[in-house]
Amino acid sequence: MNTQSKQSLKKSFDNGQGKSKKRTTQLQTIFEYLQNHVATASMVTDATGIPQKCITRYKRGLEKVGKLKEVKKTYCKITGFRAWYLTSNPDFFTTSNQTKLF
Repeated sequence: MNTQSKQSLKKSFDNGQGKSKKRTTQLQTIFEYLQNHVATASMVTDATGIPQKCITRYKRGLEKVGKLKEVKKTYCKITGFRAWYLTSNPDFFTTSNQTKLF
């Protein structure tokens, strides 16, 4: 991840006063893991040790700033249930045909 992306990501989630270093570390860990992997939240939990509840919260924030996308919905290798596979690697982002319809 380049310096500009790190600064942009940090700025997007900077709450100012009372900001926890643990939160930044978890956020960076999730973001960096998903740069190199396409995985479900359960798979990210298994690989990083970050609780799934936290991953879900960070996922929403990363989606809002356009840094994370849901790639496909299929069966999770960990839980066996259908789940969204996630990535923060722009090479895997797909463009929707929905906007082209109108």
